[in-house]
Amino acid sequence: MARGSGESTARPWTRWQDWGAVVLGVYLILATLWTTTGPAALTAMIVLGALLGISGVWSLVMPGSITSEYAHVVLGILLVISPWAFGYAASVGAAWTTWVVGVLAVIVGVAALPEANSAHRSGMARQH
Repeated sequence: MARGSGESTARPWTRWQDWGAVVLGVYLILATLWTTTGPAALTAMIVLGALLGISGVWSLVMPGSITSEYAHVVLGILLVISPWAFGYAASVGAAWTTWVVGVLAVIVGVAALPEANSAHRSGMARQH
């Protein structure tokens, strides 16, 4: 069940979607420098940004890991709901930053799933 381009997507450090997750995570952390935040927004942006960046690196290192792509999606959803969950929805800059990064994290996670599935299946086929 080999695909012509399946091999190239299984190489570490190559998928744009995973680089996108890393950039989004780093951006979210750095955005605390120019965005007015309170303690809840600051904590959410740093912790969730770090987790998103780490999950992006995880995906880059292990391109056949489907779990890491789902982590992008879950973290994106958490980012979208965090302004309400942590009570900083009235902090417009922080809220909009987390909403936009959250939606983009979901998009890159979902966009990477087909390639991750292909790399995962290709890796499983090589083991058998």
